[in-house]
Amino acid sequence: MKILVVQDWLRSGGTERQAILLTREFALAGHASSLLTFRPGGRLSAGLAGVASRSLQPFDTHLDWFAPCLARTVRDTAPDVLLCMGKTANAYAGGLQATARKAGLATVVIGTLRSGYALPWYYVRSIRRVRHVVANSQDAARFFAGQYGFAPERMTVIHNSLVFPEVAPVRDENLRAQWGAKPTTTVLLSVAMFRPEKGQSELISTVAGLPASLNWQLWLAGDGPARPACERLAASLGLGNRIRFLGFHSNPAPLYAAADIAVHASREEALSNFLIEAQAHGLPAVACEALGIDECFLPGRTGWKVPHGAPEIFRSAVLRLASAPTNERTERAAEARSFARENFDPSRQVAAYLDLFRNLQATAPAP
Repeated sequence: MKILVVQDWLRSGGTERQAILLTREFALAGHASSLLTFRPGGRLSAGLAGVASRSLQPFDTHLDWFAPCLARTVRDTAPDVLLCMGKTANAYAGGLQATARKAGLATVVIGTLRSGYALPWYYVRSIRRVRHVVANSQDAARFFAGQYGFAPERMTVIHNSLVFPEVAPVRDENLRAQWGAKPTTTVLLSVAMFRPEKGQSELISTVAGLPASLNWQLWLAGDGPARPACERLAASLGLGNRIRFLGFHSNPAPLYAAADIAVHASREEALSNFLIEAQAHGLPAVACEALGIDECFLPGRTGWKVPHGAPEIFRSAVLRLASAPTNERTERAAEARSFARENFDPSRQVAAYLDLFRNLQATAPAP
């Protein structure tokens, strides 16, 4: 199959990482796979080694939506399957399906639902016109089917793939020491872009109430527009020695190997890449409720879901995990790793995509 994956820009987000991973894995499976972006560059563009890719803009205009010659590129490429990743690319998906039909191409255009917030009207209008839609969680599929009336037979759920599956055999005490964490320090870790909906400010306010008797640190990895406000909040709460802003990490796996508990307060998710990666590295999780959260861990065994606006419950879950005996931690870590590797293994998810592509091609109407 000739597969074209479309993404607006390679910013440092989970969807962008998934787009790169899928393009690479489709190619490794023997398919002519390439990644088409609107804008060149981006934080994750350094990870394109071995991936066939091109950008529509000859230089970066800083306009995510500007896709010059997109329709012509699709006509010239004539892919068997076109997979749109991210909100901006999906806004073009319906038009691309119409373009393919007019050009006499049998291209199957597939939209994706990968967010937990209300969709803009143009997004909804666009993906109503594509051949099929992939949601990355059962929660997201149910929400969008109910909210927007998508027919269940036009949607398939395929979970995210693990991008950083490698696991360190022991906790990385050297990295902990670099950030001032002692062997007895409970390191709470959150990896996400700094955007208001990701909830880092709520997380900071919540952990500020942890008892003084607990030796803890909160590591916040990532970057984005909400970071300066979060840094000011941490300083105003007198948490300069407790909260570490680690910046962007192209590969956060070493952070998982140095942390003790994954914490997450995002309000808008469909399936959290961070939480499934944390599980793969054996970290128990405490997360605020959002779409797909229950699918990221084994509720009550390897992860705990907490309502937003309930900091006492959040802190109580953190304290229970921090005080758990060693044997309980070991058993929980093993169960988390097993769960994540069974449910989010890249080979399993890529196979699901390829099976879907073949089925849709087999039942495609004549162009």
